[in-house]
Amino acid sequence: MSSRRRRCKRQLIKFTQHIARLITGTLNSDNEDEEQESTTVRCHPENLEQLQLQTHFSRQELQLLYRGFKNECPSGVVNEDTFKNIYAVFFPLGDSSKYAQFLFNAFDKDKNGSLSFEELVCDLSVLLRGTTEEKLNWAFNLYDINKDGKITKEEMLDILKSIYDLMGKSIHPRLKEEAVRQHVRIFFQKMDINQDGVVTIDEFSDCCQKDENIMLSLKIFDNAV
Repeated sequence: MSSRRRRCKRQLIKFTQHIARLITGTLNSDNEDEEQESTTVRCHPENLEQLQLQTHFSRQELQLLYRGFKNECPSGVVNEDTFKNIYAVFFPLGDSSKYAQFLFNAFDKDKNGSLSFEELVCDLSVLLRGTTEEKLNWAFNLYDINKDGKITKEEMLDILKSIYDLMGKSIHPRLKEEAVRQHVRIFFQKMDINQDGVVTIDEFSDCCQKDENIMLSLKIFDNAV
């Protein structure tokens, strides 16, 4: 693995840890007294039972997560600008705004322009504790920008360009757009099994599960928090 890829991996892990700390309410304080802890279990979202079914978190974990989230985000939501600002902190050498936008849209399941506790905790559950299938579905959803159930070459190009913009000065020499397009062609040669010009979730999943490097990359957030 090249040094820039290792650096990007470290920053992605740090970002995930930051989001977890945002939800758990430990950004501003690493210690809480017993009185605060005793009130934690009485603070919970209205659909707690449903979240237990949808995530890999226990009831107590969800209660702790929710109380911390409300401490950090009294409004109950995180908007796109706040999300982009958080992401930019971890990638100061490049322009992270476009990739952060794609990531925000992947989190924003109801497409209302803000992230609720439910949306954040469900995605955090997948990233940290999800099965291989869940993680592959999440990754596919990220690449499927317009959410029509398939990845086009244009969507893959937009994602890859945003990743290179994200890494910025850590990439030297700077890749030209034709090099990025070549990466897209290689991706489609590998994944577009029926050669119809788009990649479906089945093609994406089957190909990823046969690639050792991709399978290892799905584990980068294991033990991150």
